[in-house]
Amino acid sequence: MSEAALREELAALGIGWSILEHEAVFTVEESLAIHDALPGAHTKNLFLKDSGGQFWLVTVEHAKRVDLKALAGAIGSKKLSFGKAEDMEALLGVTPGSVTPLAALNDRGHAVRVVLDPELATAGIVHVHPLRNTATVGLSGSDLCRALTTWGHEPLLAGIPERA
Repeated sequence: MSEAALREELAALGIGWSILEHEAVFTVEESLAIHDALPGAHTKNLFLKDSGGQFWLVTVEHAKRVDLKALAGAIGSKKLSFGKAEDMEALLGVTPGSVTPLAALNDRGHAVRVVLDPELATAGIVHVHPLRNTATVGLSGSDLCRALTTWGHEPLLAGIPERA
C-alpha cells in the first residue's frame, strides 16, 4: 500500500500524527539531528528471519544495541539472522532504510511477526518512518499498538536484550 493509503488507515482509526519531511536517512547515526528536532522516542527497526523461516520486525529505541542471540529466546523464536532486502520489499513493501512498524499494513498474509520494545508501546510519542526514509512521523505508542492490532499484527511486547 502507498503512504496515502497508510494516512487513510490511520485517519479511519482516529489516530493523529505529526510529520517532519527531511533528507533521506539510512542509519540511526544519520538521523541524530532529526532526533534533536523532535521530542519523543526514536526507533530503529530490525527485519529478521529465524532458522524456521519465520520473519520478524523488531522495533526498539534507537540507541539500543540488540543482542540477536539473546533476542531469539526473548521472543520465542529460533536462531535469528537479518532478513533479505527482497523479502522485506515483498512482505512489507519497503526497502532497507525505510523499515517501519507501519509497514505491517502491507503484510496482508501476516508472514511477519511484529515485536515492540515495551517502552515504545507506552511512550507518549514514538517516531517512525511513513514507509519512506525521507520523513518521520510521530504518534503515540498506544496508537501504534492499536493500528498494528487492527491490521492483524498485534505486537509482541518483549524486553529486548542488549549487547554488553
